[in-house]
Amino acid sequence: MAIVGAGAIGGWLAARLAQAGETVSVLARGRTLQAIRQNGLTLTENGKTSVARIAASDAPSALGPQDLVIVAVKGPALAAVAPAIAQMLGPETAVLPAMNGIGWWFTHGLEAPLGAMTLESVDAGGAIASAIPPARVIGCVVHASSQLSAPGAVAHTKGNRLIIGEPSGAATARLARIAGVLRGAGFDVEESPRVQQAVWYKLWGNMTMNPISALTRATTDRILDDALVQSFALAVMAEARDAGARIGCAIAESGEDRMAVTRKLGAIKTSMLQDVESGRPLELDALLAAPREIAMRAGVATPHMDALHGLARLFDEVRRGDGEKAGAP
Repeated sequence: MAIVGAGAIGGWLAARLAQAGETVSVLARGRTLQAIRQNGLTLTENGKTSVARIAASDAPSALGPQDLVIVAVKGPALAAVAPAIAQMLGPETAVLPAMNGIGWWFTHGLEAPLGAMTLESVDAGGAIASAIPPARVIGCVVHASSQLSAPGAVAHTKGNRLIIGEPSGAATARLARIAGVLRGAGFDVEESPRVQQAVWYKLWGNMTMNPISALTRATTDRILDDALVQSFALAVMAEARDAGARIGCAIAESGEDRMAVTRKLGAIKTSMLQDVESGRPLELDALLAAPREIAMRAGVATPHMDALHGLARLFDEVRRGDGEKAGAP
């Protein structure tokens, strides 16, 4: 199998799978590629540090066709790397996107009003779907936290849960096989008949805490401690919950209940705040532009979501200083 993107989550997955005896290769570049080639992939977990020696290349042709490709790049990088992923797809290759937010495959398996529609916010013109057909995808939601301490060096801090499922909801042989491989590497794996629901639920919390933390540089506890900011976040969540109900991804609990869970985690520095501090592009399309597009197509008004997206998008444009627009209107 191949891992595309040996960052915090991809590196964690790759190291654990290699430790379990799986034949793992990594498509990487730059300092990460150099570090893995020279020193292996280092994983610090549960107070122990181990090194996995795995094949690594920046050329997909050198890795060849795979039985499974796990995609763990940031959303803004996917369109550029999709053609490379396509080169590793054999006749039966499955693709497991271990990514945040709404992906290019999300609408496949859904009924009207979204069924199999292209989401322009995350796959303009359907270019990604052309390179990586949604029929190859096993949906995935990662409930874990890891950080890069250096290129090729990952520190896993909490969480071990992976929710996977066919977008169609079918219980297929390939789903069972992949679940078995992941369980063999020690992951807590749940096979879901409605993986889009799991994606939407995780998004429901991330779509507010992440961009608000990026704008304010505040940890999640400080965001929740500010009554005005918390109220605004709850309004965004209410819009997203309404949209989810329209597309078969209903959420039973209240926004207040979800925030109570977040509060128990303490002073969390979100992944988007880490991206700000590291100078990386922000995953605004998958976390805000896509749910806005979905809500629009489902007939749900989203004034609060619109405001948050506009502010975060402008912040990212100004921060990067390149004049590019980070998302559709």
